[in-house]
Amino acid sequence: MPTPKPGRPVRGSRTGRPIMAALDLLGRRWTLRVLWELRDGPLTFRALRDACEGVSPTVLNTRLRELQDGRIVEKTEGGYGLTPGGLGLSKALRPLDSWARSWAAPS
Repeated sequence: MPTPKPGRPVRGSRTGRPIMAALDLLGRRWTLRVLWELRDGPLTFRALRDACEGVSPTVLNTRLRELQDGRIVEKTEGGYGLTPGGLGLSKALRPLDSWARSWAAPS
């Protein structure tokens, strides 16, 4: 399955609307977890795999390739890290984390 990109047909949109392309990519198994683990800085493949408890090397490689193709993750000397666009996405996800924490709190 090719990396979802705006302007190309994706799940939920034949026209490839940017939000639908982003949701298609982010909705893939392990993608959000990979992004979450990279939020504080680059990690080597092994460290990222350990942080994403249970992800297979094959799936992790596929997700990293898709995220690199989508210009969200880049390979650096320190391992895999977020691009400027990936940092913006991470910042955009923080309110969702805040909401989830309050949602999880006992009533």
